[in-house]
Amino acid sequence: MNSVQIRSSERTLSAGMWLIVGGAMLYSVLTVTPLMTGHTPAGWRWTAPILPLVVDAAVVIVVRLDSVLARLGGNGGAWPVALRWMTGTMTLALNIGESALAGDMVGVAVHSVAPLLLIVTAEAGLAYRRALTAAVLAVEARKHAEQEAREQAAAEREETRLRAGREQREHEAALAREQREHEARLVREEVDRQDRIQRENLARAEAAERVEREARERREHEREQQRLEREQLERKATQKRESEARERAECERREQAERIAQAEREREALLAAGPPAEKQPEEQARKTVQAAFAAGVPVRVAAELSGWSVGWASARYQELRDANAGAAPALG
Repeated sequence: MNSVQIRSSERTLSAGMWLIVGGAMLYSVLTVTPLMTGHTPAGWRWTAPILPLVVDAAVVIVVRLDSVLARLGGNGGAWPVALRWMTGTMTLALNIGESALAGDMVGVAVHSVAPLLLIVTAEAGLAYRRALTAAVLAVEARKHAEQEAREQAAAEREETRLRAGREQREHEAALAREQREHEARLVREEVDRQDRIQRENLARAEAAERVEREARERREHEREQQRLEREQLERKATQKRESEARERAECERREQAERIAQAEREREALLAAGPPAEKQPEEQARKTVQAAFAAGVPVRVAAELSGWSVGWASARYQELRDANAGAAPALG
């Protein structure tokens, strides 16, 4: 028997087991409910189906857990056995209770069929499952042993193939090593020859470079001397130009200071002269207004100093403002 047949037998056992459990539970509920109804107060008769359902639920737990433990090869100990027989005994007592109280032996025999069948089926199912589990484990152990044997044979074949390949590679490697050593010896001889030629060429190149470097250093020394002489001449010329520029600036500064002092004296003289007895000539009046504008005096005072009207003096102020405004960007 292979594992597929064992699994098929296990499914058949489970299906038949649950069919018997379901039928027994339904029959038990229908049989025990009238008994509980007759022995329950009128107001609580709706609770009559609860007791058979509770007992049958315990039967379902026992059957289900026994099947799981049997599949895993485990053993729950004495308590599952006690629960299994206690639930079976309770189911049997509840099913035959009404017939036994009535003294109906035929009813006792009839109503004991389903509980007894459930008890025996639970015990037989447990034994069947344990036997099937043992068979599955045996089949799996046999398959595992066969698999290990196949793997070991394959490993031996692979080891033989690898050993042969390794010997072949070692032989080829030895031949290749001899070939490489021969080629390396030829390469070393060629490298030594090229290195000797290169050293000779390098010595000649270094000698030529040394001669060229000495010539270049002489040329650079001469250029440096010329540069220093040129910089010295340029520095002297720059110093001369700066000295001349400072002298010119100093002369211009003195001349400008003299012009400013002269203009200041003239402006003070014009402003200190006071209002004239009669209107000044226009040229003189323009100078007076210009001096007043430069001194920042009001237009009215400028008009009094020149003897001209305030409007004429105001127009001259505006001309001076416009002239200053036009000259400001050029100065900037």
